[in-house]
Amino acid sequence: MFKQLLALTAISFSCVQLNAQTSLKPYTQKIDGTKLSFDMQAVPAGSFKMGSNNGKADEKPIHEVQLDAFWIGKHEVTWNIFEPFLYRDYELKASEGKIPAEVDAVTRPTKPYLDMTFGMGKENQPALAMTQYNAIQFCKWLYTRTGVFYRLPTEAEWEYACKAGTNTKYSFGDNAADLKQYAWYGENSENKTHQVGLKKPNAWGIYDMHGNVSEWTYDEYLADFYAKSSGKAAVNPVAVPSKLYPNVVRGGSYDESPENLSSTARLASDPAWKQLDPQIPKSNWWFPEAPFVGMRLVRPAKTPSKAEIDAYYDKKPIKDI
Repeated sequence: MFKQLLALTAISFSCVQLNAQTSLKPYTQKIDGTKLSFDMQAVPAGSFKMGSNNGKADEKPIHEVQLDAFWIGKHEVTWNIFEPFLYRDYELKASEGKIPAEVDAVTRPTKPYLDMTFGMGKENQPALAMTQYNAIQFCKWLYTRTGVFYRLPTEAEWEYACKAGTNTKYSFGDNAADLKQYAWYGENSENKTHQVGLKKPNAWGIYDMHGNVSEWTYDEYLADFYAKSSGKAAVNPVAVPSKLYPNVVRGGSYDESPENLSSTARLASDPAWKQLDPQIPKSNWWFPEAPFVGMRLVRPAKTPSKAEIDAYYDKKPIKDI
């Protein structure tokens, strides 16, 4: 269903619709009924060269991708925004009135058995160690609160937003020595996350696309996925997940080396990220051995139908054994 959702946006638009796509403006989303808000940056429709012929095998070949316009989170999702979804008492504290019944009915995570901040702090810090399923259910909570469809970026959307019109190794150029101005990573992070937005943004005003925490995409990890688009332009491509592992995370994190922070580097999720979880079956919500994984939101310019939105949010999780 989600692949159909994206395919719908590949249909030719009228000039008016095209203009609407290319003239998106940044905005601040208030979470209705709470004191909370977050910022979204506009990303224009366009085409770009995805992948790298100088990277690892799964980054090849370079291929043409065409994308419709969307908004993407100016920052990684922080605990400030994430915790009211996780815990009802936090939501009550953030709310300006009674929690609506439809919001209260949204499925929430099981309470983790350990501190999921891993002592790295909460205030304006990126939320972390959630599973992809957890991240999607957070998007559902936002939709129920705001009426606006938010989702995870596709892998192509993430790379397009990261590159911000460049074809260099990083969004700012090829010199890894300049990473310290843009990213928290192994050489400057002191092995922990940092508050979002403290480093320089890329050319499209998006912060922390390199480092701090790696970020979920919606795509299943397929090492040879790019080869399927070789020789033709891929329009809104997505590898719809068909199994629990692996899915793609992007951007590198606070404990990574420069080569893993490039605009094209791909990382596959792994069941080892749940090794510490004593539950049988293991939790659908948490990755206790992945404190380096977080998330960033996307809102497509073309809003899908209610049926398509429900299909995206209500996909049942695949159980760990």
